[in-house]
Amino acid sequence: MKAYNHIEDGELIALLARGDRSAFTEIFNRYNKLLYSHVFNKIRDEEASRDLVQDIFVILWEKRSLVKNINLAGYLFTMTRNRILNLLSHNKIVSDYFTTVQYDVLPSAQMADEMIREKQLEAIIQAEINALPPRMREVFVLSRYKYLSNREIAEKLGLSEHTVADQIKKSLKTLRSRIGLRILMCFIQVF
Repeated sequence: MKAYNHIEDGELIALLARGDRSAFTEIFNRYNKLLYSHVFNKIRDEEASRDLVQDIFVILWEKRSLVKNINLAGYLFTMTRNRILNLLSHNKIVSDYFTTVQYDVLPSAQMADEMIREKQLEAIIQAEINALPPRMREVFVLSRYKYLSNREIAEKLGLSEHTVADQIKKSLKTLRSRIGLRILMCFIQVF
């Protein structure tokens, strides 16, 4: 019986091609730790590294009749590199998919929080619009909610276009100052 640990890679490959299990065992013992270290340095996952290296040796055994006259180390490291790239590509695709699902399908707490804030802001704005003087509120609502032009509002209410424009300008100024202060007060209360 030969001492396989003294046989060079080229001869081990020839023996492997003929189905020599002892040659395969020697190749495994010779390269297993090297390949594992290489894989682990790239993917930083012990279990995945072990699985990937195990797959390399399974493939080597399955294709043993095809691996004649090769550089064994080069062949194993090329297979390893390709498997690492496949794994990383697969992981990226899976990660991208779950990210898409998380943001597109599942309502997140952040989205729910934003919806609550939006409703609160709408309530603040509506309360401040209701607090405007009656004529100013009427002009503002016709302009911003009914989408009437200044001329249409003037005709409807019997006012001049200049008065309508002035009322809209004053209502916007009032709302900006009041709403800005209320939002600031709400923000201070939250934090």
